[in-house]
Amino acid sequence: MSSQKKISGSEAVVKCLIAEGVEIIYGYPGGAIMPVYDELHKYEDKIHHVLTRHEQGATHSAQGFARISGKVGVAIATSGPGATNLVTGLADAQIDSTPMVCITGQVASHLLGSDAFQETDIVGISTPVTKWNHQITKASDIPNILAKAFYIAKSGRPGPVLIDITKDAQFEMFDFNYSKVTGIRSYKPVPKPQITSLNLAADLINNASKPMIVWGQGVILSEAEKEFLTFVEKTGIPAAWTIMGVSAIPTSHPLNVGMVGMHGNYAPNMLTNECDLLVAIGMRFDDRVTGNLDKYAKQAKVIHFEIDPAEINKNVKADVPVLGDAKETLTKILPLLKSRKHDKWLNNFKKLYKIEYDSVIKNDLFPTKEGLTMGEVIKEINTYTKGNAAVVTDVGQHQMIACRYAEFNKSRSNITSGGLGTMGFALPAAIGAKMACPEREVVAVIGDGGYQMTIQELGTIFQSKVPVKIVVLNNSFLGMVRQWQQLFFEKRYASTELVNPDFTAIAKAYYIKSKKVSKREELATAVEEMIKSKESFFLEVVVEKEANVFPMIPSGAAVSDIRLK
Repeated sequence: MSSQKKISGSEAVVKCLIAEGVEIIYGYPGGAIMPVYDELHKYEDKIHHVLTRHEQGATHSAQGFARISGKVGVAIATSGPGATNLVTGLADAQIDSTPMVCITGQVASHLLGSDAFQETDIVGISTPVTKWNHQITKASDIPNILAKAFYIAKSGRPGPVLIDITKDAQFEMFDFNYSKVTGIRSYKPVPKPQITSLNLAADLINNASKPMIVWGQGVILSEAEKEFLTFVEKTGIPAAWTIMGVSAIPTSHPLNVGMVGMHGNYAPNMLTNECDLLVAIGMRFDDRVTGNLDKYAKQAKVIHFEIDPAEINKNVKADVPVLGDAKETLTKILPLLKSRKHDKWLNNFKKLYKIEYDSVIKNDLFPTKEGLTMGEVIKEINTYTKGNAAVVTDVGQHQMIACRYAEFNKSRSNITSGGLGTMGFALPAAIGAKMACPEREVVAVIGDGGYQMTIQELGTIFQSKVPVKIVVLNNSFLGMVRQWQQLFFEKRYASTELVNPDFTAIAKAYYIKSKKVSKREELATAVEEMIKSKESFFLEVVVEKEANVFPMIPSGAAVSDIRLK
């Protein structure tokens, strides 16, 4: 793309976004980014700007957009506090491998370092939480740097990129020319698979008697769902997921044995320490998955399919590392694998599931006591969405319950804050997810604590008319912290009880339909009304105040020390 006349740096920014296929961006204007906003106004027929109510909301909306669509999410903000308000979203996107480009305005280049009004060193601040960042002080650098930004954000293991542009560079005129970047010297985002590793991995898989798969988001990011399903079915290996990996294959699949990790399912956690082969695919052995590393799968050989060389042997030593993009490595290993069944081994998972069902699941989904449970709310949502909705969650008890019990038939359906655990993520992320895929039902399931961290984004929903469905599970506590206080701090509930406002009145003030439910006989009708609504809908469900999420692996314990109560 080129121009016949000189254009400003700010117009170049907009033209670069258009050239990259960007149709929606999220942001908040201010002095140092005003020239770009002026150009966005002129190009509003090509790019839709969504005015969030806080810059953090802009990043989480961009994340939600990226996570459900696979495209790069874009957020934009001004200098100083506008830029620093992006940092939480950048950190969240970095640890959860979400492709995002954030553009910030900056004071004029002659003022850099002078502590000018609304000046912060956002490049220095954001360096630890971005895949790449760069400051532009000349308009002529804008096209190439933005092209690099989009390439780096999306390629290999995805992540967030921040580009900071001084105000004088936004005004400066230059001859515009744009070319997409398809490669950068010395940056090799996708390692080439080694046939030796594939052969070694295939040999272990073909000869294992008690193999187990743990897959993560890498399967989804590489768009390898089809190849992964073929891999699971051909090998007959029981497969468990991290919370970032769920939905890559349907939750109802007979070889899908549930979630691993601190609040995961009993069987896959227990049998991690009994399997003779652990096949990790697109996951990074996070501490919430492994528990005590000194007692994690010590009896097993480990195969690690991974795109990022830095993750190999970082936490768990791999006997056979298989570097490369999961779609490519799975495709290449499939012809080397024998068709097998592991019925006897799989039966062990079924026996342990029965124990968990009788001790935990039955009480979560079919309670006999008076108070509503979070689990039965998710069960009702399943009834009316039939496993086809995208479920967006914050972090906490509601997140674990939603991940455990939500049914998913389609990939990219679980959108949550995994590695960073960001309260306030869900509401703005649901906005981005719904705008990216308006044909899909998007249900935000949020705790009453996290909800109030970004509650102002109800204004974005109202102004932009985004028909998201919001469910707040209200237990008047910061529930997960309270659970730890109950179990490990002798019920000293220090600063975790919440005195909440009238949530339905707040929703009504934003002209959003709302309903509050506190009785079991009201729940099904309310959920049905919410799902059938063509507009946004807010549903508050009052749940048991001091209910806990089990199973649970205590901090520092082995995965096989998982507690059912």
